[in-house]
Amino acid sequence: MNEDNYLSLTRDVEAVQIPAGTHSTLPAGIQVHLTQDLGGTFTVLAPSHGGLFRIQGKDADALGRTAPEQAVASGPFEIDHVWGKLRECYDPEIPVNIVDLGLIYDVAVDEDDSGNGKRIAVKMTLTAPGCGMGPTIAADAEQRILTLPGIASARVEVVWEPCWNSTMISAAGKEQLGME
Repeated sequence: MNEDNYLSLTRDVEAVQIPAGTHSTLPAGIQVHLTQDLGGTFTVLAPSHGGLFRIQGKDADALGRTAPEQAVASGPFEIDHVWGKLRECYDPEIPVNIVDLGLIYDVAVDEDDSGNGKRIAVKMTLTAPGCGMGPTIAADAEQRILTLPGIASARVEVVWEPCWNSTMISAAGKEQLGME
């Protein structure tokens, strides 16, 4: 592991423990090891506090990093923009986005009843039923979709049918994981 990835938190930071999904505060001054910096979130190992944690991009400064800029789509609604936002979401333990991991089962688009834009409904799964990170990953996906122009609402539902398996990983995902 690269020595440059060891850091001391410069301030208290809210984090989500992986894989339990429990929220906690990591205190200023503790040593963490940055294990993943993808999609605008950070995964850190904090041995003194029980393992892996996910830290939001808005708290990048606590890690001595700059908050990542979010890509902004413009123009009329396009379903490709929704898929693009989903590709910005990462499982905090696997360096592949949730689309290429094969976690997205369906994206449905309807007109919102208010007439103020599109209503997006996503069905996704997780790599393991016991993973507590589902609500965190789903909320991340929802928030990213809501940044798109013309979106009135977004809902990401975690489902378990069909059961996920590694054959659902895209060719790009397999290449990133060294499976091809």
